[in-house]
Amino acid sequence: MGRSLINIWTDLPKAQQVWLLICAFCVALAHINQPFPDVAPLHHIPTVLLLIAAPFLLKKWPLSNGALACIVLFFLLHTLGGRYTYTNTPYDAWAQALIGSDLSSIFGWTRNHYDRLVHFSFGFLSVYPALQILRRYAAVSRTLGIYVAVEFVMGISAIYEVIEWLLSLLLAGDAVEAYNGQQGDPWDAQKDMALAFLGAMMMSALVIIRRPEDATVQ
Repeated sequence: MGRSLINIWTDLPKAQQVWLLICAFCVALAHINQPFPDVAPLHHIPTVLLLIAAPFLLKKWPLSNGALACIVLFFLLHTLGGRYTYTNTPYDAWAQALIGSDLSSIFGWTRNHYDRLVHFSFGFLSVYPALQILRRYAAVSRTLGIYVAVEFVMGISAIYEVIEWLLSLLLAGDAVEAYNGQQGDPWDAQKDMALAFLGAMMMSALVIIRRPEDATVQ
């Protein structure tokens, strides 16, 4: 059994091993002196489960290095948000240290917008892997694949917002705000889904223009 697990791992392309190791390292790093231990598991457990399953999934349904990179990049952004909670991700402090001014002052923001970035990134980074899976393993046309990939983004975005709502019924008030990151905006769910849709449409446009070879049937 142990040997077969090693074989599954070593059969992965080196680039994919590197991407998975980077993700695992960042998840581990996110737990050092974790500032919000009460809600951190809600963010990180899905990522850990995906990392455990990834070698087996990639063995059965191989993806290109680019498609896996898109998936890992999204989870790296999510892992960063999970460390600080989306509401408290300190990008203003980082910007102040780098450029001498914080982004909220530059753009006139009154809330932390890290969650908006991640929702946009989910749409942008999900379309290409979803399209590749559909093209390779469902043998759909390119046009139908792009359409279904965008619908996948919108469906997952809606399901995630419903899960956030259900968690708000189960968790205490402070924990709900720390996880959901609504920050008092009654239209938060709609804005998040709109940004995911925008990201999906932008990646769809890039795929149509560039026509990457590894999004075709192989």
